[in-house]
Amino acid sequence: MTRQGDLHSLPAEQASSSQQDDIAALAKGGRTNIFGFLLRLAARLPFLFIAGRWYGADALGRFAYAVLVVEFVAQLATLGLKRGLAGALAQTERPHNHVVTDAMLVTLIAALIGSGLLVAFPQAMFPNSGINGLDRLLALIVIAVAGSDVALAACAYRFDIGATVRARSIIEPWAISIGAFAFSFYSTRDGLILSYVLSMVAALVASLIPMTRHYGIPYGWRPDGGRLWRLARRNLPLAAADGVEWGSRRLDLAILGLFVSPAVVGVYYVAQQVASLPQKLKTSFDPILGPVITRNLAEGNLAAIAKQVSQVGFWIIAAQAGIALALGIPGEAVMGLVGPHFVGGTGALAFLLLAEVVAATAVVSESALVYIARHRNLMISLFTIGLQAALSFGLILLAKRFHLPPMAIAAAPALALSIALGAGALVKARLLSHLLGAKVNAWRWPLLSACGVASIVGAGFVALPREYEWVELVFGVATILGVYGFVIWRWGFGSEDRALFRRQKPA
Repeated sequence: MTRQGDLHSLPAEQASSSQQDDIAALAKGGRTNIFGFLLRLAARLPFLFIAGRWYGADALGRFAYAVLVVEFVAQLATLGLKRGLAGALAQTERPHNHVVTDAMLVTLIAALIGSGLLVAFPQAMFPNSGINGLDRLLALIVIAVAGSDVALAACAYRFDIGATVRARSIIEPWAISIGAFAFSFYSTRDGLILSYVLSMVAALVASLIPMTRHYGIPYGWRPDGGRLWRLARRNLPLAAADGVEWGSRRLDLAILGLFVSPAVVGVYYVAQQVASLPQKLKTSFDPILGPVITRNLAEGNLAAIAKQVSQVGFWIIAAQAGIALALGIPGEAVMGLVGPHFVGGTGALAFLLLAEVVAATAVVSESALVYIARHRNLMISLFTIGLQAALSFGLILLAKRFHLPPMAIAAAPALALSIALGAGALVKARLLSHLLGAKVNAWRWPLLSACGVASIVGAGFVALPREYEWVELVFGVATILGVYGFVIWRWGFGSEDRALFRRQKPA
């Protein structure tokens, strides 16, 4: 294994070729992610439309809080293996299908413990409503959510991002949309929860099939308690960081639920769902970056890591800024699709979209920090979520003191999230830059120009009379993205950035 001091002994052509291969792999994953986002957007909007207009804000708020708790427990049950699996596979001589089987078993055990606690205490999922029928059994879906995440991480280690797109951007959202429609004839109280269970089970099946195709049957594998414990213990700091990062995206909803009615929570949930659509662009890069970063760490090629983190960070910021503008400028029309009473969540939507943009640098920086400074990364994450909680409570109490309307209060935790994630992103980028001895910077000034031009174009569509709101959605969103994309392509993208849209010729 090549140490950092031996790096210069590598032939220049070999190092250059290796870096080009890394950029090509990252670009391929980026293309698939963008395609997956468009598919997810097309599939998620029907669900929000059905949920908002047929089930109503109250049922949607109850559903939102239950899913919040279930997915938090599932996030903890993965024990950091969504990102840690790449490191485990890169640093072992054991058969990879044995390592993947260990990871799946550890996840299953943790998921069983988590779901058992929720079955015993279902009030955690439904704090503001009664427990009826099979409500408590919703907790069992933790097994499917956590198992699917780890299985897709195993696929991503083989650079199969298509598996994630199929499971998360096609099967899962379309299953929940179709299920919400079908179950509405059965029960408008439980239909949303039943559709969620259906979608998670379908996503699990869609994740296990490609994982089995890549790794095969683990012949000769035997469970070993000590080995499983070491795998879990080694990933505990990463699991905590994942939990904190995930929690930062849900803490706002949890805090808001303490101050407002379930109907307002339902409106905020819709804004959160629209804003979180581009979040998959960030999180699905983690398993792609993992193998690239671990290999460069083994070779001591720290400058390459800084370059790759900056490159991917720019791609994500560029994509998310365009998406934020396209969904945020005509925000009233977007929220109005779900129902007229959801328009009040436009302010929250704007701040949540901004939060996704400012968080991009933190996410890609963390992709490297979890391997070289995982404890310091965890401390920064804890500081970020603490700052978010303090700002959320402070801004909500301030809004209530001035007797602002409920939907204005709902925008307060979204603003707090933006500020906290921005601070965390700055600190993590500076720490990574210091550790690598190379500059880590995903920002480029053409982003500002592209946002300005797109905002001017979008303002023209928003100025149309209300009866032409459909023009904002049909033509405005596409035009804003088109103008923004042209400016970024012409003045922001270099030759390596354009690799994101250029298919590589097979060797």
